[in-house]
Amino acid sequence: MNGFCWMFRRLFQRRPARPATVPGPLHGAPAVQRQKSYSAQTGYVYQYFYQGYRGSERAGQDGNEYVFQVTSDRKSSFPLTIFLPASAVELWQRGHGRALTATEQYAAVKMALFEAFDERASLGPADAEVELAAADVERHLATLDID
Repeated sequence: MNGFCWMFRRLFQRRPARPATVPGPLHGAPAVQRQKSYSAQTGYVYQYFYQGYRGSERAGQDGNEYVFQVTSDRKSSFPLTIFLPASAVELWQRGHGRALTATEQYAAVKMALFEAFDERASLGPADAEVELAAADVERHLATLDID
């Protein structure tokens, strides 16, 4: 009986809440991960996998964080996150008079990923975060002829 009570106490004890710094689970990941490659203007050839997105907050702004697993040497990889603020999406939607679909949002994020590959000569874990501004969303979607 003593072991039985201990088991119930252990099972139903209060656990501390997860700290706010621990990111939530990723959503929207493909069922089968496909490795993709990108030949950057810096001379590196990056391989990457899309891992999914999650709701996030940065500097008081709500939005979505898209996570890619990236490597340039096929030996070590690191997560590269691209933050798309909800305010940037809303500004684009107001300016174009329609909703921006999830696919179109992902297209803007992917263009930002390619831009990071092209412009950051030594892309690595230390500088593996990109935050899109409203002007970036407008520019990337215009490049793709999305209006």
